Amino acid sequence: MSMPIGLQSSHTRPPLPHRIAARAVVPVAGLLIRLSPYHLSQVLSWLRFGARPASQAQALAARDAVVAVSVRCAGQGCLQRSVATAALCRLWGVWPDWCTGVRTEPFRAHAWVEAEGQPVGEPDDTHLFILAMTVPARR
Repeated sequence: MSMPIGLQSSHTRPPLPHRIAARAVVPVAGLLIRLSPYHLSQVLSWLRFGARPASQAQALAARDAVVAVSVRCAGQGCLQRSVATAALCRLWGVWPDWCTGVRTEPFRAHAWVEAEGQPVGEPDDTHLFILAMTVPARR
């Protein structure tokens, strides 16, 4: 699955208000990922209450802002990146589908967000993961 042209992460700096908001949610996401999977999904389910589904553009803007302000989220911190992206979207009144999954060949676990049925800012191999837990947007 490839992302539509024009929605890949840009190399331009996100707007200042997006970066400020991302700086607020990244540490919160760092605390949330320490919860058990059950409690994390419960908190995220509560957070999504009242939010509209996020568009690809909204989710990508949130992901870009999170990656711009956090070295961990820009690297291998997929769980914190996905939680922070979802939380930032929620500040904007929208919610992406938050997903975690595993694959066996080679074994790997991953967390990401989706919008409009597509992974946001992820490599083309995301479809190889078997979903383990999701907190979808309410349709």
